[in-house]
Amino acid sequence: MVDSIIMTNESIKSRRGKLLTLIDRPWVSNLLVVIYFTMITILMTWPLALKMGDHLLGYVGDNIYFVWLIDWFKRALFELHVSPFFAPFLNYPEGWSLAYTEIAPIMVVMAIPFALVGGAAFGYNAVLMLTFILAGMGMYLWIKRVTNSKAAGLVAGTIYAFVPYHMAHALIGHFHIMGVQWFPFYFMGLYEILKGRENNWKDAALAGVFLGLIALTSIYYTYMALLTTTFLIMVYLAFFDRRQIVNRKFWSNMAIFIVSGLPLLLLGVLPFINLSSQGLMREFAMEYSKQYSASVTDFFLPSTDHFLWGGWIGSHFDRSQWIEATLYMGVVSSFLALLAFVVRKQLNDHKVLWLSIIGGLFTFMLALGLNLYWLNQPVTITLPEFLQSFLERETIPARLPGYYLYLYLPFYAKMRVWMRFGIYVLLFLSSIAGLGAAWLIRNVARKWRLALTILLTTLVIFEFYPGPYEAFFSVTGRPVDYWLAKQPGAGAVAQFPFELESVQEYIYFQGVHQKPYLGGFFNAFPPPQFLAIKPIMDTFPERGSIELLKDLGVEYVLIEGGYYEDIGKILSIAETNGLKVIQQFNDDYILVFDE
Repeated sequence: MVDSIIMTNESIKSRRGKLLTLIDRPWVSNLLVVIYFTMITILMTWPLALKMGDHLLGYVGDNIYFVWLIDWFKRALFELHVSPFFAPFLNYPEGWSLAYTEIAPIMVVMAIPFALVGGAAFGYNAVLMLTFILAGMGMYLWIKRVTNSKAAGLVAGTIYAFVPYHMAHALIGHFHIMGVQWFPFYFMGLYEILKGRENNWKDAALAGVFLGLIALTSIYYTYMALLTTTFLIMVYLAFFDRRQIVNRKFWSNMAIFIVSGLPLLLLGVLPFINLSSQGLMREFAMEYSKQYSASVTDFFLPSTDHFLWGGWIGSHFDRSQWIEATLYMGVVSSFLALLAFVVRKQLNDHKVLWLSIIGGLFTFMLALGLNLYWLNQPVTITLPEFLQSFLERETIPARLPGYYLYLYLPFYAKMRVWMRFGIYVLLFLSSIAGLGAAWLIRNVARKWRLALTILLTTLVIFEFYPGPYEAFFSVTGRPVDYWLAKQPGAGAVAQFPFELESVQEYIYFQGVHQKPYLGGFFNAFPPPQFLAIKPIMDTFPERGSIELLKDLGVEYVLIEGGYYEDIGKILSIAETNGLKVIQQFNDDYILVFDE
């Protein structure tokens, strides 16, 4: 009996040992981490997983435009066999270069396989979820490599993947701004280059490729990554390790980095450079851009989307710019980052800590924009009396470095939302928090390490959890769009009021009826033709606007009656000036030329 029990225990120990050996294999442990981040992503976006094919999370915004873009890329590549970067049927008849807005080509390309299976909305939702999974996985791999702690990597990955910034942009559908998943991979490779210890071509190539992927995701993120990278390299060579300046291995790695990243980088930025060289990418006015400067307090105010205290935050603080201003760092991550700084002498790699601190402070300063803000209000400096009389003013704005970069650094004034530097602050904070988590977990008894890891990740999830989402909308066209799709020929469509021509939702409707369209998603850089015709089209239904419609080759005029106080009067004037109603779908009227 005793021998049987002993043999059973030994058998259990043997099986347990084999299981632990299997889990320790890199591919198995990485697979388990992917499963973990997939499950947490489903939780954090719930119930999106049940609505992937025909609904989008949040509110109508850029999301519906990107669904159109995914469908256009799919048709251009697989059906029409043309370049997807130019849409001849938008801004008709001139056509429209998609470089006028952010294309996020790598995000769209990632969505196409899913779109081929379940449609464009499914492709969009699948990539939305992948941004969380890959972001968590990237930070996990980086911190695990630096600390040799899977648990610390898991904590840091959870922090970075689900920061409220990421969740807020997912809610409004900023597909390109959601693409934060490449950053940990990029900086993991860059930090290894800076160390310059050996001919580390793999890490150099890794950094180059992921910089290219950043360029194919967002021009904002590309500019910010290049600026931050340049600053970190300069600081590292000046203050950390001047010997690298004459180290052939360092420059060899830098060369590999540049060569491997340049093709994708050029592919991502050249459309914007070409537009800028033609004078078609204007600089944003300073007064306009100021509203997108982060307040210092934005990094400390929890998200208004939190299931427990979000409503209270929204009702007690000015969160009018809540999407861009959701930069909350989190109590758990801040505590772990502070812990890493306190115990810095006990960390294995001081350079990672200091580079992340410096990178975080640098991007924090740039996220604050041109002038200093507190609680969304500008901070001013009271001048001494002798200066007040000399300058004829009592106060001056608290200028920040971004103000001078706006004035003198090329392309800086072409950016609009300085707050987006905040994602780099959150990235560096997450990496520092990972160092703190590694120290903390390593310094508790072995039997408590798993429990501590579970506690830390649970606290992070609780702190960032928005609760089950209620805001969803169905991805579908209007009855008028399906009617237009059945009409023969390629007659152009004009939508009125004309301001709707550049609204995201109406660009999606074009994808339903697939007729040439006068508009496009002209949110930032309206093309010359559109700017030229808009003042005349705004007078619709006056005769001049109708004559211009005929000159542009428009066949169908759509009027959304709900936008007019007296739709009967509008239709009457339109008929007097040469149009006639041929169909009505609810408040949508279709008119053609009465010939």
